[in-house]
Amino acid sequence: ERIMEYDPLMALLAAALAAVVVAVLFWPELGLVPRWRRERRMTKRVLSEDALKHIYKRELEGRQPSMESIAGALSISLNQAANLFAQMEADQLVQVEEDIIRLTTKGREAALHIIRAHRLWERYLAEETGFGAEVWHEQADHWEHSLTPDATDTLSAQLGHPRYDPHGDPIPTASGEIEDHGGQPLTKSAADSVARIVHLEDEPEVVYAQLVAEGLHLGQIVRVIESTPERVRFWTNGNEHVLAPIVASNISVLPMTQREEVETEDEIGSERLSSLAIGETAEVLAISHASRGAERRRLLDLGILPGTKITAETRSPSGDPTAYIIRGALIALRQNQAKQIKIKKAGAQA
Repeated sequence: ERIMEYDPLMALLAAALAAVVVAVLFWPELGLVPRWRRERRMTKRVLSEDALKHIYKRELEGRQPSMESIAGALSISLNQAANLFAQMEADQLVQVEEDIIRLTTKGREAALHIIRAHRLWERYLAEETGFGAEVWHEQADHWEHSLTPDATDTLSAQLGHPRYDPHGDPIPTASGEIEDHGGQPLTKSAADSVARIVHLEDEPEVVYAQLVAEGLHLGQIVRVIESTPERVRFWTNGNEHVLAPIVASNISVLPMTQREEVETEDEIGSERLSSLAIGETAEVLAISHASRGAERRRLLDLGILPGTKITAETRSPSGDPTAYIIRGALIALRQNQAKQIKIKKAGAQA
């Protein structure tokens, strides 16, 4: 029989290949196995934190959380929910009293931290990035689990310690204090009453998407025209809106006093810069609250402030954008930007 000769080069290559495989699998932090273990721990933590949020929100709504509601909220099986709950109980985050699931003090603190991180991140997305309102919640759901308490405090300070997220939900302080917006569902507003929007519920997503499509936002003034079990009609920003009560109930408003109504009457019926015909001049009343972050800062940098005179000079062949004379300069604005600027046309009644 022929005996295979020892090949030092092949042996060296085999050893090198084995070392590479071991490194790929087990290298600290970057190896596949450490990453798998870290992701597995992260998945358990994410599920636990999401369960804490769910239990906290159910308590706030006066509804009892259950194993079924936890499983449904987290999209997991009942067996998985039971195992998760057992681990949370062992970690002293939850307890059961007379068949009622409750958060412990430790669990409540953890729930408030994750809610604080979520709402601060939504505020960051709204104020500091170009992300649209339809993705704030989803993005915050992802990043909330990555923020440590110290990082959350830093983010809060960077944003000026806001009290509410961009939907109007209160942001817990570092000590767990919460200041509710105090609003009531729009469906409870009487006909011919005037109110200010203080909260837009962002869940379920399909309902929130409809509110965004209607152009509704915090701070908006609405006058209710009709409120029946079939529909809610109201006037805002020069347009009439009709919503089903189940959708309108996701809008929270604060009723306005008679004096406030008089002071804001112009705001309810104010026109938008996008309605200005070529050659017409108008005075800026305000920039809509719907304009946020970099977009709002750009409009302010252009000198679009209350009292500024703007003339529509020319429109592009496609109809968008339109060039306006603003403080002696010719500035092009897209229609969706012009819609955010409230105006009073020259010669209109004050």
